[in-house]
Amino acid sequence: MLEMITAIIKPHQLESVKEALLSAGVEGMTVTEVRGFGRQRGKTENFRGSEYKIDFVPKIRLEVVVSAESTEHLVTVIGNAARTGKIGDGKVWTTPVGHLLRVRTGEMGIEAI
Repeated sequence: MLEMITAIIKPHQLESVKEALLSAGVEGMTVTEVRGFGRQRGKTENFRGSEYKIDFVPKIRLEVVVSAESTEHLVTVIGNAARTGKIGDGKVWTTPVGHLLRVRTGEMGIEAI
């Protein structure tokens, strides 16, 4: 079985999460710049004395496909590396992966990771 771990984290935490995952044996990941909001509904900033609201906060979406046996450990690794203790630290979730194909070699399933 394969699972995809998806994490939404603060941009400045990407390097520490990447290093933690590489140390845990992850060989590849996909990173996308995204924008969104959670419970805080954006944030308010001040610029030259004017207050303005940022509805969608910049975030990083990180995706990793791993074997189901390592999923729980890697979710913990991501959570520990991404945690700042402040609002907006993000979320981590998993979804099952039905099929995986490495296009270059034609390998399928766990061999394609």
